[in-house]
Amino acid sequence: MGYPQEFLDIAEAVNNWGRWGDDDELGTLNLITDDVVVAAASLIRSGKRISCAYPLSVHGLQLGFIPGRLNPVKTMVAIHEPSLGDASTMSSSDDVVTMGLQAATHWDALSHVSYGGRMWNGFDPDSIGVWGATRGGIDKIPHLTGRGVLLDLAASADLDRLEGGTVVGPDELDAAVEAQKVDVRPGDIVLLRTGHMQLLLAGDKMSYGITAPGPGMHAAKWFREHDIAAVATDNMVFECFPCESDDAPLPVHCLDLVEMGLTQGQNWNLEPLAADCAADGVYEFFLEASPQPFVGGLGSPVNPVAIK
Repeated sequence: MGYPQEFLDIAEAVNNWGRWGDDDELGTLNLITDDVVVAAASLIRSGKRISCAYPLSVHGLQLGFIPGRLNPVKTMVAIHEPSLGDASTMSSSDDVVTMGLQAATHWDALSHVSYGGRMWNGFDPDSIGVWGATRGGIDKIPHLTGRGVLLDLAASADLDRLEGGTVVGPDELDAAVEAQKVDVRPGDIVLLRTGHMQLLLAGDKMSYGITAPGPGMHAAKWFREHDIAAVATDNMVFECFPCESDDAPLPVHCLDLVEMGLTQGQNWNLEPLAADCAADGVYEFFLEASPQPFVGGLGSPVNPVAIK
């Protein structure tokens, strides 16, 4: 089964291999320069902080479709354990967690996806082994902080939420930019609200997990043309699902991560942020969303915080 020509044409158009050197493992995050961060810091006016994370819990959003992608299982290993065996002194309690690194709100590492023997920047897919990724792992991202922009796709379409399977392309992205009177600049971290998270928050995990509105293949060209640094969505799949072509499974993953080197995130709860942006009309903010430095990790949970 070959990839459709439409996909191959877009892959060629968005390819960033070698743009930042043959050994680059950051991809488009190189676009978040010191100047970009300084400018983003100027957006902080009130100090209001809004988290975009979904809670980490054994009752989380995973349905068991992907083997090993476990909801967090937290186990107590000490409960008021006396220090030095003396109950009259300090005691401590401890716990451990087992979970999939992409179980809830997370970033994908550039090494998360390969296709047709291709991985970001031409790295050998065999660089991923039993210890994880030696190239393009999530630990290669020391920080992810800059100007965040919310594009409320549902609101710009006068909808509460987009239906599962809705394809978001350049026209829809441009419409949100115009409706929210915000510009998208090189080095931005763009958050795409479809409203799909509402299903999960209402307890409908099945509908949330098996379909998704989200970026289609042509959205990747828009991301590349605007030189955005990272993009995140409020669904499990990131892109539209079912996919646009049976011959290209999860094509936007392949275009973003493999060809463009664009860090992408899933399962972001953008509802509180969207409500705040609608209330004050401000859709840009300082965003701190650094991943945890799991060595060789293919992804990382994150608690993204928008600061206004």
